[in-house]
Amino acid sequence: MKKPFLHALGAVLYIIFIVSVLQVASHIFKDLNGTFFIPMEMLSLFVLSAAVMGYLFLSESVYLLAENKKQEAVVFFAKVVGFFACFIILFAIILLFV
Repeated sequence: MKKPFLHALGAVLYIIFIVSVLQVASHIFKDLNGTFFIPMEMLSLFVLSAAVMGYLFLSESVYLLAENKKQEAVVFFAKVVGFFACFIILFAIILLFV
């Protein structure tokens, strides 16, 4: 999949999904606040997120590097990061006006 926009969009959709789940879970599991399970779940979520984001940001670039296409790998990675930065800027602008 050589579409950096889709990789960045996948990262954004993953973040939106996780935040949505955490919002709902915080209302459902109010009684678990301060228990052993919250830090364990957050650390597990951090590890999962690192794996998902690593895949979305690096998978295609590493594949291109393995094919000895260094220039394309760097350009692809830069485009993914650039699109992701554009999404973050767009979210920041939306927050300013909401």
